[in-house]
Amino acid sequence: MADAETPAGPGTPRDVPDQPDAALLDAALLATLFTQSAVGLVVLDPQLRLVRASSLVDGVETGEYLGRRFTEAFRLDDPDGSEQLMKRVLAGEGPVRDRLVRGRLRGAPDDREFLVSSYRLDGPGGPDAPALGLLTAVVDVTERQRARAREAALAAVRDAVGGSLDVAATCRAFADALVPRFADLAVVEVVDDVLRGADPPVGPLPPGTPLRRAASGRCDTLRDAAEGEREDGDRERSAGVTRRLPARTPYALATTDLRARLVPLGPGTPWPDTDPDGARAVAETGAHSLIVVPLTLRGAVLGLVSLYRCGAAEPFDDDDLSLAVAAATRAALGIDNARRYEREHIIASTVQRRLLPQAERHQAAVGTAHVLLPGRDSGCWFDTIALSGARTALVVGGVPGEGLQSAIAMGQLRTVIQALAGLDLEPAEVLARLKDTADRLAQERAALPPADALRSEPLSAGCVYGVYDPFTRTCTVARAGHPAPLIVGPDGRAVALDVPEGPGLFSTDSALFAPATVTLEVGSLLAFCTAELLSGDHAAERITQTLARPGRSLQQLGDDIVYALPDGTRSAGAALLLARTGTVSDHLVATWDLAQDPTTPATARVLVRDRLQGWGLDEDTVEATELIVSELVTNAVLHGTPPLRLRLLLDSTLTCEVHDGSTASPHLRHARTVDEGGRGLFIVSRLASHWGARHGPDGKVLWTEQDLPGGDS
Repeated sequence: MADAETPAGPGTPRDVPDQPDAALLDAALLATLFTQSAVGLVVLDPQLRLVRASSLVDGVETGEYLGRRFTEAFRLDDPDGSEQLMKRVLAGEGPVRDRLVRGRLRGAPDDREFLVSSYRLDGPGGPDAPALGLLTAVVDVTERQRARAREAALAAVRDAVGGSLDVAATCRAFADALVPRFADLAVVEVVDDVLRGADPPVGPLPPGTPLRRAASGRCDTLRDAAEGEREDGDRERSAGVTRRLPARTPYALATTDLRARLVPLGPGTPWPDTDPDGARAVAETGAHSLIVVPLTLRGAVLGLVSLYRCGAAEPFDDDDLSLAVAAATRAALGIDNARRYEREHIIASTVQRRLLPQAERHQAAVGTAHVLLPGRDSGCWFDTIALSGARTALVVGGVPGEGLQSAIAMGQLRTVIQALAGLDLEPAEVLARLKDTADRLAQERAALPPADALRSEPLSAGCVYGVYDPFTRTCTVARAGHPAPLIVGPDGRAVALDVPEGPGLFSTDSALFAPATVTLEVGSLLAFCTAELLSGDHAAERITQTLARPGRSLQQLGDDIVYALPDGTRSAGAALLLARTGTVSDHLVATWDLAQDPTTPATARVLVRDRLQGWGLDEDTVEATELIVSELVTNAVLHGTPPLRLRLLLDSTLTCEVHDGSTASPHLRHARTVDEGGRGLFIVSRLASHWGARHGPDGKVLWTEQDLPGGDS
């Protein structure tokens, strides 16, 4: 019986297959590398001449290049720099890996980009012996680099477009993102009505629709050429030019069927004959490739973008066309968002303007001027309100935020404060009642349906309210979440006014408003301004220094303050109200202290007639005033307490004031036929255009205003 096969143990030798000949293996390896590798391989001798090359180098047979220098075969943009690197590799300084170079093979139609790696071929003597040559790997990465460039251009558009709510700025950002990384020249045109805030027309774009150039960008080479042309008297086509697209051109066709176009430009191009201006621009820039993309969004046409490549730049291809379409889609969205904001901003600004005073109002003893800076904040307001007794109310406020809702809230608050001012209330009480109104507006907004976006928008507002009295030369100020006014005396020195800050109009704080009163010299300047003007370092000092400039009118001072503003202030919007204090001329005022006596009404009538005749007023006005004064003085004698004072003030209207020490206010009532009294104030209300009562620490004042013949009411 044959012995069983004994399995081999760990130390038992096995039969080893025959090893292939090393020389044969090397030959097979080299043959495979030089015939099948997708990487171009080139063997160079020590003089950097091609000794051997793979059959595939950029897809072109390389037999014709053998014996030529590497830089001659590939015609690199920087041959000297590349040769120096290779010589250092030959000298044993280490290999060069993945160096990006640009060039072209001899006879190839266009430039290519290569990643070149070079390795030293050591001889039998090793690294210390002279090198046998170089092994150079050449990888054509042209398409990869182009794809990266397209991705970078599209990423630049995504990053740059959409950050601004200004149509022109959005178009400029779009053009800057594409030039020079994607195109040598970019022109962005927007439908003219769209730039004005109108809805874009639904495509196709009607023939003859005007397009305005919103932005353009040139690479440095074209920009330098354009500068030289302008020196020769030829002006560059700049932003703001309006044109109508010529028919039978790629521009018109793109806005007709809303499809992008890749258009080669050359001597045989037929359509430039119908567009002489476009043909001239193409000739001047050397453009040879054009992409035209309509700026569309949901079927509406916002404009057109034209991209050109010029000179030695590679022509656009289909992949470039796809990128241009994607970039234009992003730009169209950004332009439409900016257009919508611009439209709302225009509406809000228009509403704001209509709600503000339309002309400077004459005040008896105060000169005023204002500056309103348009911007994002559409809730700024100012006002000057003539009060009884030649007093003037000065108001500045703001509803932070932008858009129509801020302008509407501003109009509501301004209307309320005008009504409150007419009640002759003290500044602190005016703001307290204004805050009550603001609280009700906030409650109405909070009661909106949950789906209403307005419900979640926060409400805030501030206001400063001051009253200047020319007879006492005092200014009483109260503020609600708003900066205090700045005051500069006639000598140029700042006047301190410490006004406690009250709660904002829409805040939940229920603190009381505390007024502050300051006595001013005639000729003092007051600056009521919104918080934006006081932002930044030393803003208050800058404004007070400007107000101290001698010999400047109020309007000039307001302009000087604007000129001195730091960058960025105007973009937010702001309001400034300036006032210069004065007095009432003595010859236009008459004041008498009267006795608390039954004969006083008759005495008052005599005094009034004499004064009004001295002022040259007509007899009808004199008789009406006599009757008014008689009724008011009689009421003060019967129901008031000393002291009793009568004052006449002649301005655009005739004002009568009767002061007594009682705090009780009379009220208008309709007397019955058999009643012996109760007709005094009714008669006064019929003879005067306005009448009212105001209270102070020492009593009350009943006042009337009468329109004068030929005077402003």
